[in-house]
Amino acid sequence: MDLSNAQCKHLVSPDYKNFILSILIVFGILLSYLPQHFRIISLKSSYGISPYFVLLGTTSGSSAFANVLSQRQSLQDVSCCKEVNGLACFAGLLGILQIGTQCLCFFVILLLFIIYFPRDTLPVSKPRAEGSTYRSALIVGVLCIVHIAVMLIVTITVGLRRPSSLQSWSNFCGVLAAVLSSIQYFPQIYTTVRLRCVGSLSIPMMCIQTPGSLVWAASLAARLGTQGWSTWGVLLVTAILQGTLLALGVFFEYVGPNKGHGHGKDASGENNERDEQESRPSEETPLLQNQ
Repeated sequence: MDLSNAQCKHLVSPDYKNFILSILIVFGILLSYLPQHFRIISLKSSYGISPYFVLLGTTSGSSAFANVLSQRQSLQDVSCCKEVNGLACFAGLLGILQIGTQCLCFFVILLLFIIYFPRDTLPVSKPRAEGSTYRSALIVGVLCIVHIAVMLIVTITVGLRRPSSLQSWSNFCGVLAAVLSSIQYFPQIYTTVRLRCVGSLSIPMMCIQTPGSLVWAASLAARLGTQGWSTWGVLLVTAILQGTLLALGVFFEYVGPNKGHGHGKDASGENNERDEQESRPSEETPLLQNQ
């Protein structure tokens, strides 16, 4: 067996337990983001979601995708698709598929955040997140698209012109993703504490993703080994910070003094209608108002 076939041997005889777990993780990623997508759409508002959380989350996802694409193990598995059957090739691409799925799901959150961003519909009693304007939401969208384009272009350029530097670039992307994902949750934690409500943020999503990130990290660690620390290490950091945000969300939604109040729909729709009804004259309204 030559060197190329030796490198592909692990795909020809894959670890079926890890293979099945990896597939379940892909579906788990999709299912974990659906509650967040559904919540924003059902409330028709992205109230309570920090634009910096969306910015850092999207750029972290694209950095992680560039990281896994440029991993030596990932490139080797892709090249093995020429020598192995379709199922073995699919098994080798699962790591890329997982990161790509997460990146795509968060990009959908970015789109929904912009589409359903509250535009001058909040009553005065409802505070906005710090710096949250529709213009800032559009700027976040542009920055995310530019970042995704730059990461893909640089990854392809380094891979074609300086393949020896590809692993260093992969580590840089992984560290960048880890830093961005670490910072990502601080603006959202601040926004949630400031508003004292979860708004349009989905608690079921965080309930699924917090333990799921730990399982996902273990799966990637088994696939990439210690050399892929920059890939699965991001998930460990994310799980810890997301768990903190989850605890705050559960407190404000179910335990705190304002539990169950301050949702995006209440803030942008029902409260407005209530204020308008209260301001309309009725049979009990005095003819002469106090000046």
